[in-house]
Amino acid sequence: MPAVKSLRLRAGVLSAALLLFVLGVWYLATAPKATQRVVLTADQIEYAKLMGKDPSAQTTESAKSSFPTLGDMASTIGKQLSNPFYDNGPNDKGIGIQVAYSLGRVGLGFGLAVLVGIPLGFLIGMSPLAYRALDPFIQVLKPISPLAWMPIALYTIKDSSISGIFVIFICSIWPMLTNTAFGVAGVRREWLNVASTLQVSPIRKAIEVILPAAAPTILTGMRISMGIAWLVIVAAEMLVGGTGIGYFVWNEWNNLSLANVIFAILVIGLVGMALDLMFAKAQKAVTYAD
Repeated sequence: MPAVKSLRLRAGVLSAALLLFVLGVWYLATAPKATQRVVLTADQIEYAKLMGKDPSAQTTESAKSSFPTLGDMASTIGKQLSNPFYDNGPNDKGIGIQVAYSLGRVGLGFGLAVLVGIPLGFLIGMSPLAYRALDPFIQVLKPISPLAWMPIALYTIKDSSISGIFVIFICSIWPMLTNTAFGVAGVRREWLNVASTLQVSPIRKAIEVILPAAAPTILTGMRISMGIAWLVIVAAEMLVGGTGIGYFVWNEWNNLSLANVIFAILVIGLVGMALDLMFAKAQKAVTYAD
């Protein structure tokens, strides 16, 4: 235990040092430099007049990076978190509402994938015939990009929100299905033989023998699938629009608010990390030492 605590402490110090290094580089890269003279061409002067700007005011400028500074980010984060659930219309919602919409879609799509993928994985793992019959279809459908499914979903379903849920379902089902099949097929033969000797019914054998033995592998597949689902929803919402964290990123980019884009990226990463930790704890809870 002391060795584990020491390792965690050193890892924490190293993580903090890396964070400070990144923030230091960010600060230096965005720090304003000396004012310099800028010579505008005739085309630039004409463009400035068309945009309603004074060309003479642009002949001197502070050579400041257009990338948000740490101060800009602190201000943006404080503003967004001060009222995360405000709703001022279709294109102006708080970050809390946007994340809630995304999590709702992910939950529905992922839940459907669980309902289909785990039972089908059991069937494939327990039946060599089903494995040989379904494996070609799985291998063809598994590597298809989620964005490739979106046009088909929009054309057939004709609802952007449901189309996003469908894309999450179709892309997150494969890791869950294949890991479930692998875990079921890898259950020790002697355990199955004992269940057969005791004349345990197939349903009871699946629930009381196979499921506990295959649970760590099944949860590994679910953990991978959740990561894919959260990744897919951001890309899907950029395409379909409306609401969600992906749409928030795209809308803020169109508004040229790079600070809000970076803030949304941080939120996406933190939510994804929280979801992964949740499945990691569940996986650890069902893993038994031999």
